[in-house]
Amino acid sequence: MKMFDIAVIGELNADLILTGAVKPAFGQVEQIVDDATLTVGSSGAIFACGAARLGLKVAYCGLVGDDQFGRFMLEKLDERGVDVAGVLVDPAVKTGLSVILSLGDDRAILTHLGSIAALRADQVSNTILGRTRHVHVSSFFLQHALRPGLPMLLAATRGAGATVSLDTNWDPTERWNDGLTETLRHVDVFLPNTQEALAIAGAPSLEQALSRLSRRIATVVVKQGSAGAIARQGETTVEDAGFRVPVVDSTGAGDSFDAGFLYGYLHEWGLAETLTLGCACGALSTRSAGGVDTQATLGEAQKLIAQRR
Repeated sequence: MKMFDIAVIGELNADLILTGAVKPAFGQVEQIVDDATLTVGSSGAIFACGAARLGLKVAYCGLVGDDQFGRFMLEKLDERGVDVAGVLVDPAVKTGLSVILSLGDDRAILTHLGSIAALRADQVSNTILGRTRHVHVSSFFLQHALRPGLPMLLAATRGAGATVSLDTNWDPTERWNDGLTETLRHVDVFLPNTQEALAIAGAPSLEQALSRLSRRIATVVVKQGSAGAIARQGETTVEDAGFRVPVVDSTGAGDSFDAGFLYGYLHEWGLAETLTLGCACGALSTRSAGGVDTQATLGEAQKLIAQRR
């Protein structure tokens, strides 16, 4: 009997989100913005909070510094029911921080990596991985120290009976590899957005990207923002047009989508139903600034789905 439904191997940082007139003007110009919110940041943490909100038992394997932002992240994860026993505290590093300039449906992100890039594969708790049904890896391209040992770690995880998902997020260097090809050999569910899928597959169209990626990975899911999402599993392809909701801030919507999709995946739902839940969870997360404060319960997501029907 496994203790956890999902263990996240991910980065940890706080998000400072500014909304309003956020396009900066240099030359020592001071601008007044509408609001500022300090909240849970990082793809992995937002995903973990979303999965726990849906009722899954979630553990986190990560690294923070012995500082105010690190303590903030551990406290917020714990408040949301995420087990943080696998998070290491290293006084030698600073916890990462992202400043997000949010326009609602679009954003610019300034990130100090700090501890984000410091976690190594040999620091990830084998005890936690041995007690989980599924492992989710976030922000592949930002986790520099993790990448070299990740393929072997995931191979051992799958050998112990767990399934694996990966959401790479954007590659700031735009090289789109750095060990990704080898890592994808050990992934069951791949969750890029459209731009990431095209770049990783080296394809000129989404259809070609899906075709190339699905030859290597059992389940490929491509997030398309307000246009919904598309998924391919073997010979089966399904699309969902998404949900129209008033958007305050789209930060973390893709991570909340991942949480919804993996809830359905772990409960062995059909692909179409699973994709729809992911879209509903992603949409509902945009109701407030930051990625976690309005993440959906399973009941809220199902209500939105029923209203569309």
